[in-house]
Amino acid sequence: MPGITVVATSDAVRTTQESGSAREEHLAALVDRWTAHMRWRADFAGWRERRLWQERYQADRLRQIEEFCGSVTGRRVLDLGCGMGGLVVALRQAGARAVGHDPNRAYGAICALRAARYDLPLPFVTATGEALPFEEGAFDIVVCLDVLEHAESLERTLAEIARVLAPGGHAIVTATNRLVFRDPHYHLRGINWLPRPWAEAIIRRRGRGKEASAFGDRQALSAMHYVTFRGFVARCLALGFVAEDTRERRVRSGPLPQGTRFAGPIARLRRLGLATLAYRLYRTFFLGTFEIHLGKTRNGECGTRNERGCDDRAGTTR
Repeated sequence: MPGITVVATSDAVRTTQESGSAREEHLAALVDRWTAHMRWRADFAGWRERRLWQERYQADRLRQIEEFCGSVTGRRVLDLGCGMGGLVVALRQAGARAVGHDPNRAYGAICALRAARYDLPLPFVTATGEALPFEEGAFDIVVCLDVLEHAESLERTLAEIARVLAPGGHAIVTATNRLVFRDPHYHLRGINWLPRPWAEAIIRRRGRGKEASAFGDRQALSAMHYVTFRGFVARCLALGFVAEDTRERRVRSGPLPQGTRFAGPIARLRRLGLATLAYRLYRTFFLGTFEIHLGKTRNGECGTRNERGCDDRAGTTR
């Protein structure tokens, strides 16, 4: 792929030579190294199994990407902060010219093993999100899920997404809600409504920290970037994006993914014309992670996408 530097770790190269049971045992050992600190989860066994076979659970995400970004077949896609590689492998299976990226070199070996299950070539790049080794406009689509809160600089990472996207390109990004009642990382209620030192003391007392894990770069809650919806959208608008809440579109009028919570109440609220208002109230305090579709405009204009599919100019963030 022109303009793209691919860095393969020695572990990643070695793992592609394994096969069958040896590959699966190696993959399980690597995954367990990064998930052991989550044994407090009541659903740990099922959660671990989904980590082992992440690529099998990407159907809804692939549908979402195609809904907002168009077909991925043959298109240049960057999975920024791809982690253990479930989505980037699924994108390769769907025909995308997908590249995996993560600042953690250890994830490269897991991604290589996962791709080797299907004899897929998988370019993997080790770099920080604040300094991506790609040319301007190198990608048609960027996916950045559960990453921005961990970045060293939220602003610089968003700026890099804008830089590597081609004009007319799309991004799907997530950001963690600063006001959410139940924290999505630690699964504790109310800690985001407390001063951070108090919240971190509760996390330690409840044994929810990452001290027992393999994370050498683990972050305290106070070191992560939690945002309000309006504040996050304002950052995106400043970079020349059009921003749209993917869930709001679906709540308002789109098809709801299989297993959607509150599907019955959403249908009733739609009939009353109250679905959007109810969702925005829910989003403010009870939605753990915002999912935003960003469009890189060709003419430099930016705005938020409104109910009619038009653009409200900057200054009308919601």
